[in-house]
Amino acid sequence: MPEPAMTQPAVHQLSRPSLAGFATGSLGMGIWVTVPGLLLLFFLTDVLAVSPTVAGLALLLPKILDVLLHPWVGRLSDADRRRHGHRRRLMLFGCALPVAFALLFAVPGGLTGGSAALWVTAAFVLGNFAFALYQVPYLSTPADLTIGYDERTRLMGFRMVVLTLGILLSGVLAPIIQNTFGYAAMGATLGVGMLATMFIGVRGVRQLTEQAPSPVTGAGHAPGLRALLDALRDKQYRWLVASYLLMSTTSHLVLAAVPYYAAYELGRPKLTTVLVAAFVAPALIATPFWVRLVRRIGKQSGLLIAQGTFVGGCVVLAFGRTAGLAVLIAAVAVLGIAFAAMQLLPFSMVPDVVRAADPDKAGSYLGVWTAAEATGGALGPYVYSACLAIGGFVGSTADEEVVQSAFAHDMIRLGFGLVPAVLMVGSILLQRRYVLDRQLRSAAA
Repeated sequence: MPEPAMTQPAVHQLSRPSLAGFATGSLGMGIWVTVPGLLLLFFLTDVLAVSPTVAGLALLLPKILDVLLHPWVGRLSDADRRRHGHRRRLMLFGCALPVAFALLFAVPGGLTGGSAALWVTAAFVLGNFAFALYQVPYLSTPADLTIGYDERTRLMGFRMVVLTLGILLSGVLAPIIQNTFGYAAMGATLGVGMLATMFIGVRGVRQLTEQAPSPVTGAGHAPGLRALLDALRDKQYRWLVASYLLMSTTSHLVLAAVPYYAAYELGRPKLTTVLVAAFVAPALIATPFWVRLVRRIGKQSGLLIAQGTFVGGCVVLAFGRTAGLAVLIAAVAVLGIAFAAMQLLPFSMVPDVVRAADPDKAGSYLGVWTAAEATGGALGPYVYSACLAIGGFVGSTADEEVVQSAFAHDMIRLGFGLVPAVLMVGSILLQRRYVLDRQLRSAAA
């Protein structure tokens, strides 16, 4: 990797309407990331009678394809920008995502066990492909813009607030709609909302690229696996993406564990909505605070503080079972405050890396980045399903009542608290190897 340029690019101030339009695209993506992460593992094990091991594989295997799929989409996105001057064409194809989302929960009647798992796996593959077509060019946009270090944080701060709102609304509404009308109705209803917000996001991308255009100067770049390897040869990017992989795994593990923790550890399944709200709602308030804080101390320092805070909250959940419901909900809220920074800051740091390396490779870099995010999204539920399997958790259908063993209950709790803490410590150790942020702050001073 060449030494980062220490001169600042021409700085544009982005308008609030364009920021809001761009950020609205994250509402649809928030639904896709949140609802399957929250309900799909539980849907498989406790409604479709799929064993935890098979259910974990049904969620993991489609994501393995993403390791190559996302860099390939990134290469297509870079090619589109060179050819057409923008990346929006792929985003429009990605608007097929709501159809896959609806199919994910519309399992035909009578399918249970392995056959139901196959249906979910096929719909998940389709959805992941559409998600990549939308997400990769969408998240490549900040690296395309001629804006400065702090303006990228401001841009991603807008996105984070709207993404958090989408996570909160879908995380609260999905269980309510599902409990009232069923899983299929929930998938169709939220799918309509996804479609509308994704089209607004396409328009927002157009507005931003018109306000802060960046010239296209690069030639063609390597596709697929070569694009992935080229990006990972960038030492600073490698540390950042490895740390984010563990962060993504951890947050998705916690999300997948919430229904089990509410149903089996707290004995009140309807507390799922409360716990999701406690996890997500504080992020709406915390995001502006993190934006202001990192202007003073830097993005990496803020991220390390958030990661350490997350570890502390997880330890309370793992070992504070006698502390009372209020304390446990407060610990989940602490995780939510940290989660805000863990979404905001890495996504504002990766455009810094791209601008320092080669802005014309933004799609390839973001393809690798979103592949890591998708892999974490699969590994989180898979790791938790492994905890359930180790504990001897028994799957069931919706009309069955199964008494789980004491060891299964222990693994439900430790998988929700201790395992995420250990994973986050690993992420912190990797994050400390990233030094580009300090260099860019020094240059901006």
